[in-house]
Amino acid sequence: MKYTTDWKESLWVRFGWTLLLSLIGGAIFFSFHAPIPWLLGPMASGLIASRFKMIKLYWPVQLRNIGLIIVGYLLGLSITKNTLIEISHQLPSMLLTTLIILLFSALMAWFFSKWSGVDYKTTLTGSIPGGLSQMVTLGEEIKGIDLTVVTLIQVSRLICIIFLVPFLLFSPLYSTGEAGGSTGIKAAVQTVQWADLFPNILVFLAAASLLALLGKKIKLPTPFLLGPILATAIISISGLKGPQLPNLVINISQILIGGYFGLMLKTSQFPNKYKMVGFALLNGVILTSFCWGLSFVMEYAHHLSAVTSFLSVAPGGMDQMGLIAKELHANLSIITGYQIFRIFFILFIVPPVLKWLFTRQTRKERSLG
Repeated sequence: MKYTTDWKESLWVRFGWTLLLSLIGGAIFFSFHAPIPWLLGPMASGLIASRFKMIKLYWPVQLRNIGLIIVGYLLGLSITKNTLIEISHQLPSMLLTTLIILLFSALMAWFFSKWSGVDYKTTLTGSIPGGLSQMVTLGEEIKGIDLTVVTLIQVSRLICIIFLVPFLLFSPLYSTGEAGGSTGIKAAVQTVQWADLFPNILVFLAAASLLALLGKKIKLPTPFLLGPILATAIISISGLKGPQLPNLVINISQILIGGYFGLMLKTSQFPNKYKMVGFALLNGVILTSFCWGLSFVMEYAHHLSAVTSFLSVAPGGMDQMGLIAKELHANLSIITGYQIFRIFFILFIVPPVLKWLFTRQTRKERSLG
């Protein structure tokens, strides 16, 4: 953080205000028994406060990365030799559900392009779920794509889904899911003692941090999440038992992530921002509803619980879905497997395919012209 002579511009002061608002937002959501309150509360307070110009807010990306490392560790603990075998049996289903979600997103982008007048390349790039940074990077490489619109659609939809999915899962529709039958597990998690963390946690912390930094260097997608997942899973499978984390640590990780996401949506410089935000929010609602319907097919085909099926195909971020799954005691390994597969598919397969399609379309238009 930088120091300036104007205390209002000091990053320390701006961060202090943001942290205070995040804690207030989390406390309010907690008092109303909202789902994952220490994630959604800071997000909501940041979204609201950032609309006002009197206070300039700031949240270091390094804190978000720490939160992601904690969540990555939690997700990695769920991966064992048996779950890897179970996940391998579902690879065809992972591919099929990913393709269905992407095709549905492409169809929605086409309808919005016709309705708004924004070119299809822009709406399609903005509508691909789960790859904000990759889609923005792709937009920079292809002529004719409006990066401001792509960013606004991606961020708005993500925020909508992050709020919508937990409230749906914690509604009476899922009252008979894992949350209702996991009292023993929940009690076990709540009674974790700080002394139980040592010394094993030091090994996992070092490995998770190292692989996160290495993942960033080799440009692994979401390295501060995937790196710790891989490190924790490898060590756990090797035989060293990773300790569960106290609820306080999990709540802190939610604040570290929520405080950052709450400041992501900045619309002051966007053209037609209300129309774009409206589409992105509608996109999020429709896509979530579609994935909810798709989860019933998964539930029937693989005999999974309703909560596990929905979180496996939910189009939100893997870190947020992991926190929800942890609170509801869903099958973390299956959810992580589906989410990781979709992330890698979207980040490594989709961009070159879209680039090839867009280049082909441009050449065709030039030849006709």
